[in-house]
Amino acid sequence: MFPFNEWNTKKGMFMHRVLLVIILLSLTVNVYALDDCEWNNQQGIPCLIISKTNNTSKVSKEGVNKVIITKQDIENSGHTNLTDILKSVSGLNVFQNGGVGQLSTVFMRGSESNHTLVLLNGIAINDQSVTDGMHDFGQDFVQNIQQIEIYKGSSGANFGPSAIAGAINFITAIDYINSYSVSGFNDRNNSTDINYTKITENGWHLNVNGTTNQSNIHSAKPQGAENDGTLNKQINLNSEKWINDNTKIKSTMYVRETRSYYDDFDNNGEFGYVMDNTMHALQTSLERVNKNTEDSLTFHWQAYGKQIDDGGFTDSYDSQALVTRYEKKINSLKKLSFGYGAEYKYDWGAFINEGASFNSATRGHVKDSAVFANAGYKIIDNTIISFYGRKDDHNTAGGNNTYKINLLQELNNNLSIGASTSTGLRNPSLYELFGSNNFGYKGNINLKAEKSKTNEIFASYNFLNNFTLSSTAYRTNLSDRLEFNSSFTAVENKVIDLNHDGLENELKYEGKNHNLAFFADFSTSKKTDEQKQLRRPDTKYGLNFSKKFINSDFGDFNMNLNYIHTGKHLDFSSSTVVAKSTDIVDVNFSKDFNGSIWKLSITNLLNERYERPLTFNTEGRQFRIGFKNKY
Repeated sequence: MFPFNEWNTKKGMFMHRVLLVIILLSLTVNVYALDDCEWNNQQGIPCLIISKTNNTSKVSKEGVNKVIITKQDIENSGHTNLTDILKSVSGLNVFQNGGVGQLSTVFMRGSESNHTLVLLNGIAINDQSVTDGMHDFGQDFVQNIQQIEIYKGSSGANFGPSAIAGAINFITAIDYINSYSVSGFNDRNNSTDINYTKITENGWHLNVNGTTNQSNIHSAKPQGAENDGTLNKQINLNSEKWINDNTKIKSTMYVRETRSYYDDFDNNGEFGYVMDNTMHALQTSLERVNKNTEDSLTFHWQAYGKQIDDGGFTDSYDSQALVTRYEKKINSLKKLSFGYGAEYKYDWGAFINEGASFNSATRGHVKDSAVFANAGYKIIDNTIISFYGRKDDHNTAGGNNTYKINLLQELNNNLSIGASTSTGLRNPSLYELFGSNNFGYKGNINLKAEKSKTNEIFASYNFLNNFTLSSTAYRTNLSDRLEFNSSFTAVENKVIDLNHDGLENELKYEGKNHNLAFFADFSTSKKTDEQKQLRRPDTKYGLNFSKKFINSDFGDFNMNLNYIHTGKHLDFSSSTVVAKSTDIVDVNFSKDFNGSIWKLSITNLLNERYERPLTFNTEGRQFRIGFKNKY
């Protein structure tokens, strides 16, 4: 067992202070009568709902490259870990350094893990203090998520820098019912999740979610006797209030603290290093909807902290970010809609390195201001064209423009085709510009932005009333890539480009009491010198089946089964080191007992033993039980 009790208790005091601030902000809002608003029921569901999708025209249809995962989809899957949800999405490959809570990365459409922009309610939350500015998906859980939006392909015009391969937007919201839920399991992974929603008499929607997870998993090496483990603690608070018939205020607070233990680098089973991670985020937005316009003003603050203790060497990375964003959407004409907005982001960070005989410290800051606009036009009733444009001005990487053009045509009631061309960019992170470590790395202030361009075509066909077949072919080119030099002492812009080619296919069936979805991905990711990229499987396919059983021997209940096959892939620089293919099956059952929804989830049903990436064991079969009750 690990000495988790040694965790610094001062971090908990910060969590309480942030929680107090957001509650006070909520209480200071004036409450107005809802005279003109029609309510859907007595629980207070407002008549107006605001989408969080950034820089999007109402007329446009984004079926070319957009995937929506609803809260109901998440609940039906039985998954509580974000990585398990994303594994089931075509075009995404997830790699996790061990069990639940360990470092997890997502490769979208063959691109790098730091080429996927991650957003919280439309605001970027990628960690700029780590080596490449990527987001760690392994430390996120899904209990507080209302919807996940996945945008594939270069999406800089929609969301800004870092969306080279695409973007994933997590939308936090609140159930419009009073409810609470508890779930957990105990094997080599001890986990507890609690979720509570309350609607007050004056119309406040309040939600609090708390999660603790302690994993304990053996080293992948046969001689390894040491356990790789993680302790993860999270708290999330959401508050929402419609202050009149068309204006809403919403606040989100998120705090995460993680301690992880890893093998030594020589994999001899001896104790290696300890990594502490913290994330604090506070976001407040004011949103207003009228008949033909939508306005939103958002303020966001976040802080990341990372400390690595490795045998007398200590590296600390800290960063903070402030973001202000305003957006306006206008839908005054039947065939035309447009919008515009502006965003300002300020990042600053510090990097401290301590060794046996030396100490060093560096720090720096970056500013990025942007303006953006969009327009959607219905050429004829069945043909829509949409345009997105954005201009970013970065104080070190300079100014860059991104765009996106979508064309969608419905040939008849059953067949639709579309095409898209788009660009993206990734500015260098704080670490790449100003960072340092104990092994000679120094930041490079002269770095340029990475750039990408994606072209894709799309087709969707409905047949036999209940079936839908869709297919997307794409190519992404990446230039000015940011990579470490041969001695790992700095990051440089590389000359050799990358090409990512792929074909994504999906077949869906929607019946009265059962649904079926099958997908298959075929892709290649190569440099222009024909060198294949690591951890990019050429094939991936999966099946999801859900069914509602009525009047069975066990009464009425629901079942969801998910199967994912991931093909072989290179895992290290040597072409001979190949990770094997895997076949993972998860199953989830839910049943209503007198108004309480009880669930049983089994992950990795077949107890598949595998490493992804190599040298990091993943968990075998796991059980989870929980319930949700309305009151």
